[in-house]
Amino acid sequence: MALRYVERFATTRGRLTDYLMRKIRERGWDGGAAAALAEPAELAQRMADLGYVDDRAFAEQRAAAMQRRGLGARRVAGAFREAGIDEGDAESVAPAIADRAVESALAFARRKRIGPYGNGDGDRKLHEKQLAAMMRAGHRFDLARKIVAAPPSDAPESMDFD
Repeated sequence: MALRYVERFATTRGRLTDYLMRKIRERGWDGGAAAALAEPAELAQRMADLGYVDDRAFAEQRAAAMQRRGLGARRVAGAFREAGIDEGDAESVAPAIADRAVESALAFARRKRIGPYGNGDGDRKLHEKQLAAMMRAGHRFDLARKIVAAPPSDAPESMDFD
């Protein structure tokens, strides 16, 4: 089951362990049958040792995909916790996430037509809603505030948001 799962899905050790535990529970295996099986966490570690599961590569790919969609560092960190990526792997990817923070925030603003991608009309209440949306997307408050306050522009990438 483990080999078939890692063949079909990009996964982490934590997710693979959860999957195997769930399948054992669903099948009602206990006692002799379950004892004959390898411990799910040990099997997941063995798959990682063989190179079938790579938590760091998974984290890098997931972070890049989420940031292309415009999600910020806090949302990415939440996805890492959900996927069972350990702190060491998450910390090794953190500098790359920080480097793409402005690019990610601008992608979100472009998608939602916020700040430099907006039409320039907007009152305080609209700006507060846009700021809240950027915060829910996981962006830093100071960066979100600068982007929301930016006037409409043809080249927002050339603006300084750092």
